Amino acid sequence: MALTSSILSGTEIEIEPRFREAVEALIQSCRDTLPSVDEDLIWRAFYVAHWAHRNGRRASGEPYIIHPLAVAQICVDRIGLDDVTVAAALLHDVVEDTEVSLEFIRDTFGDTIAEIIDGLTKIGGAFESRAIGQAENVRKLMLSMASDIRVILVKFADRMHNMRTLGSLSRHKQFKIATETHELFAPLAHRFGFNALKSELEDLSLSILNPDMYGLIEKSLRDSSKDRESYIQRFIGPVSDRLESEGFKFSINGRSKNFYSIYRKMKRQNKPLSEIYDIFAIRIVLESAGKQGREDCWLVYSILTDLYKPLPERFRDFVSVPKSNGYQSLHTTVLGPEGRRVEIQIRTRDMHEVAEKGVAAHWKYKEGVARSDSEMETFLTWVRELLEGPRPEQATEFVQDFRLNLYDEEIYVFTPRGDLLTLPVGASPVDFAFQVHTEVGFHCIGAKVNGKMVPLSHKLSSGDQVEVITSKKQTPNPDWVKFVVTQKARSRIRHWINEKRRKAIDHGREIFAKRAKRAGIEYTDSELSTWAVKLRFPNQQQLLHEIGTGHFDVKDLVSFVRGSRSAESQDEVGDSPAARQHEEFETFLDTAQSTGAPALLIDGELHTDIATTYASCCNPIPGDDVFGYISRTGAIKIHRVNCRNAPNLLINQPDRIVPVEWSRQKDVSFVTALRMMGEDRVGIVSDITTVISKNLKTNIRSISVETVDGVFEGTIVMYVSDLEHLRRLIERIKRVEGIHGVYRFEEQIDER
Repeated sequence: MALTSSILSGTEIEIEPRFREAVEALIQSCRDTLPSVDEDLIWRAFYVAHWAHRNGRRASGEPYIIHPLAVAQICVDRIGLDDVTVAAALLHDVVEDTEVSLEFIRDTFGDTIAEIIDGLTKIGGAFESRAIGQAENVRKLMLSMASDIRVILVKFADRMHNMRTLGSLSRHKQFKIATETHELFAPLAHRFGFNALKSELEDLSLSILNPDMYGLIEKSLRDSSKDRESYIQRFIGPVSDRLESEGFKFSINGRSKNFYSIYRKMKRQNKPLSEIYDIFAIRIVLESAGKQGREDCWLVYSILTDLYKPLPERFRDFVSVPKSNGYQSLHTTVLGPEGRRVEIQIRTRDMHEVAEKGVAAHWKYKEGVARSDSEMETFLTWVRELLEGPRPEQATEFVQDFRLNLYDEEIYVFTPRGDLLTLPVGASPVDFAFQVHTEVGFHCIGAKVNGKMVPLSHKLSSGDQVEVITSKKQTPNPDWVKFVVTQKARSRIRHWINEKRRKAIDHGREIFAKRAKRAGIEYTDSELSTWAVKLRFPNQQQLLHEIGTGHFDVKDLVSFVRGSRSAESQDEVGDSPAARQHEEFETFLDTAQSTGAPALLIDGELHTDIATTYASCCNPIPGDDVFGYISRTGAIKIHRVNCRNAPNLLINQPDRIVPVEWSRQKDVSFVTALRMMGEDRVGIVSDITTVISKNLKTNIRSISVETVDGVFEGTIVMYVSDLEHLRRLIERIKRVEGIHGVYRFEEQIDER
């Protein structure tokens, strides 16, 4: 393909003023952050991108060029990349989406930009392809990091802008992209040290995946903003006055934590939002640098603890021993006015640059050639270790390995020779052994910590000196998986266990096949699975494994098969409260999924010839926000979008996902049910039914109540028009005197 010099210079291209202004603003941002800027390079990259995308439109209908311009701006403002990478960001989609070839990019802009764009094209193709599993996508990402870190940095900016503009996509696509962002890109941004970028990705994902919780937190922070700002000023005032009097040059501000961190704290502490108090933090950034800056951080900490009482157990020193991504800061928590806990971060301007821009702050450019410092080498070592590790059987295992420890705090331990190793909090001597070398991990039989023998499950602490004792006869113990925490140890132990298990299963299958042939028993794979379940094995593989290892006599299986074929087995159903509730739940599901249910639209169209079933892992009912999963039989299984299995299905098996929604039929009501608990007082049931049927004009189908020791539990099945109607019902019932809890009637059942 040939482009004329007039296009490269922009003289024959009609460009809207707003796009020229955007490029000028982009270049100005480069001038503000870079020592030198090749403005001609950026303009030429823009002209080519504008021409290549001249007929392209985004889902919103806007000209496509808006996207690469926004990505380039994020590269400058949020990540701090150089002009070469900015040019690559402007061109990042042209090879994949337009007629522009990689050879043209190489000839026009040079090898560096061509290699970045080639890496981005390969990543983009991986994530669009429905044939490639998530594990392979992760490997492609990591390979791109190992070749040129700027590939993944531009990908971060690309994902950021896409997340900001998801509104024009279908709910199905929004959920897939948000899930992928939450499961992969946000943890990876954390590992890179991009705290600000990670926080925004987390919040944007939460707004899609759990809009109700996002809205609740947003409203709460908005309603309390005046009180919070007032408190922050009261806290900051004495600190600011003292630092000024001591002659420090600094900036100090308070900020709310990001929505997702508040949400995670609610889940971790199992508390409602009203009981989460430490929702903001104070940051002090000092203008001093180098050794003086590190000393000043400690002086400011001393001043701060003179003014407010510190909580020693909440102190963290990342100045003396930085995190593996180079992050440095002093963290502490103090008791501020009114005895409220306040989190504080103390750092220098240089440390702040690393905290905000992560490994990009360590990435130096000289004459177009990238080179890394020690922090970057540490990160790339982590990438290489993951690439060199064994490939697990399941894609989900690799993704878990990849994400493992991304959010964890770190400890620092020493070898007998005094070498420093960084491990996650909770690491054991086995983790340490694998960190030293895989063979050391495989053959470790014991460990000494600070000169004393300890169990291999012992949790190490910062400052420990660890010595590993090995034996050539030792092999990994499956129990190690229960306490190791590092990706390297877990993946290699699990790989060894899987290999050993596979051999045992194959041996067991061979043993049974020979015995069955001698006994004249013909069977299918499906029948073998059924027999395994009836013999109380979780699956066929476990049955064969125990036969192969000698823990289950194959004669017993043959006897069982003969007996089961001569008489029908009887199902026994218990009469426990759990069994009764399960039966009640099954009855409700049958009612909800068959009574007045509207038709399902698959890919926006009504298909009466496709079988659909409801997933038992999340038990969707008409009216829920759902998606479809094509099962092996060809039927479509309906899952709720917030099903716990949704991330695994959406990321690892996207080729089997189809958009599904309920048809919008007028005056159609859905059957739903609520479970309630509270005090067994006279008239409480009447009060509840009054709220439902009279105040909210809702038709009740059935109601059941059980009372034990002054406490009642009840289930109400009723008709609602939509999920908003259901939410209003829950809120109103909660206000009834004596009610302690109201929640949607659900039962979680693992799908195997």
